Amino acid sequence: MNNASQPDLLRWQFELTWSLFEYHLERLEPEDFLWEPTPYCWTVRPNEDGTWVPDWAETEPDPVPVPTIGWLSWHIGWWWTVTIDHAQGRTPRERTEITWPGDGTATIEWLRGLRADWLAVLDRLTDTELDATAPFPWQNDPDHTIAHMLAWVNAELMKNATEIGQLRLLRAASAA
Repeated sequence: MNNASQPDLLRWQFELTWSLFEYHLERLEPEDFLWEPTPYCWTVRPNEDGTWVPDWAETEPDPVPVPTIGWLSWHIGWWWTVTIDHAQGRTPRERTEITWPGDGTATIEWLRGLRADWLAVLDRLTDTELDATAPFPWQNDPDHTIAHMLAWVNAELMKNATEIGQLRLLRAASAA
């Protein structure tokens, strides 16, 4: 019987999640990113200096606005960049420091770059290191380990990839 190590299992789960995400990334059109399926949306908007700024509220509104693919891709970039910063022992960047590239191709390249950075994190972790207390997103809660943080990334990515896929399909179906 094959007993996978924690790092191997988490890497397998990540690769499975990424393959599902890649299915949609390969099919995204530039027009998909800022398509608003409803008037009540969160998106990314160009700032006066040319950088893209996401819609944001410090307290989550009720109901939550429907995010665009642009907003979701920024959101992935934000939480993943901050998680990678923590995993690599760097000072995590602030939300406002994470900017959306503003173009379909550039955004996809950015996300694929984050994947490469994440694989480097996964490749260096041992079972012992996975048992250490996670620095994020639970702010050093001893009940959550680095393994929990990695599993959270996999779950968060799967959720966001599903949202992007659903929006892509809805836009394509609405245009048909």
